[in-house]
Amino acid sequence: MKLKSKLTLFNAISKLVIVTLFVLLLPFLIRNINRSFTDTKLQKQKNKLLQIIKTSGVKDYLYATYSPLKEEYYSLDEDSLDENLDTIKNEKRKIEGDTIFYRILSYNFTVDKKSYLLEIGKSIGSIDETATPLQNLAFEVLVSLILLTILADQLYTTYVLKPLGLIIKTKLIGNKFPNFGSYNKVETSTSDFRHLDISIHKMIQTIEGTFQKEREFISNASHELMTPISILQSKIENMFEREDIVDELKARLLEMQKILNRLKSITKTLLLISQIENEQFLKEDKIALSELFGEVYDEISIRLQDKNISYEANIPTNWVLINVNKFLLFNLFFNLINNAIKYNHENGGIKIVANHENNMFSISIIDTGIGINAGDLPFIFDRFKKLRQSLKYDSFGLGLPIVKSIATFHAITIEVTSEKDKGSTFKLIFPKEVIEPLAH
Repeated sequence: MKLKSKLTLFNAISKLVIVTLFVLLLPFLIRNINRSFTDTKLQKQKNKLLQIIKTSGVKDYLYATYSPLKEEYYSLDEDSLDENLDTIKNEKRKIEGDTIFYRILSYNFTVDKKSYLLEIGKSIGSIDETATPLQNLAFEVLVSLILLTILADQLYTTYVLKPLGLIIKTKLIGNKFPNFGSYNKVETSTSDFRHLDISIHKMIQTIEGTFQKEREFISNASHELMTPISILQSKIENMFEREDIVDELKARLLEMQKILNRLKSITKTLLLISQIENEQFLKEDKIALSELFGEVYDEISIRLQDKNISYEANIPTNWVLINVNKFLLFNLFFNLINNAIKYNHENGGIKIVANHENNMFSISIIDTGIGINAGDLPFIFDRFKKLRQSLKYDSFGLGLPIVKSIATFHAITIEVTSEKDKGSTFKLIFPKEVIEPLAH
């Protein structure tokens, strides 16, 4: 999940928790607000009545009365109690046979040496009537504010994380490893992103320099090694022409020649990989895929016969490779099929399957060989990596690295599946720009 999505999800969940808590607390809050508002209103009514009584006298207001709907209650009468009252509490009154709960302010005072008790009340039912509308209004306001804050968070998160997205897109995803090109500074006011941009640039410079040195070394070393190897081979061949060479020495010379041939093969392979990675090959060829596999088959048919391995290739005759390098693709398929033969069982089989689905072209090379251990699969394209099950075979560990380099050069994706002792499948997925299906 992207960072932006995680932040948005966190903000949404946190606000949902706030809404849930608010909804749970809302009835209690509204009830207390209503009670506080009612108590304040009762106090104001008391103060007004006391002011009127002080001005006009108390006798005209000695009575008890209720509103027509019995929602409000007022009473002023002589008080026989000695204690001082100034309270607001819930009490019930029986009016015309109905028992009604009121929120009643009770207050006693003295006028002309006589004590009076003033009561002003408001029914609990009328107080609670405003609770539901207030709760609904508060909930609607809260939801509206939450939605606005989520939108604001989304916009602000997008704005704040935009430089990070540019760094990932231009410095990591948008570059072809390890050729990163020139450095383009990402404008940002966030110091962390600015530091990240500079750090990635410095890291890329180090990686690029290291890879360049490695490529130059492999290329130069391969070139330099080819000359002495050729000279040694030539001298050994000349020694075979001498008549005074004994059989024991000839045997030793043959062993030396085999070693030189192995060294020459490794050097040529490393030089080829270096040339591919330095993009010293052109992609200007056009060839039918079936024709290319036909040429590969001509090269490996004898080896198939030696191990009695069946070979089946279902390649459409109208698939044409364009803007490719024929020499490199020949090497790619030759190495894969050669490995399928080398690591196959006697009387085994190899099957080549072409598939066109969802505008994607793929070639699968399926064998019935020894398979690859699951733990070795991530490392099969590493140079000089000899897998555990292939140690008994004569191999330099460079066949699959060549395949990977050629595939990367042509933007071909390789997917590998394998099962121990049952076989492997190498699936090559071609970009649609490379294969051109022609009408018959």
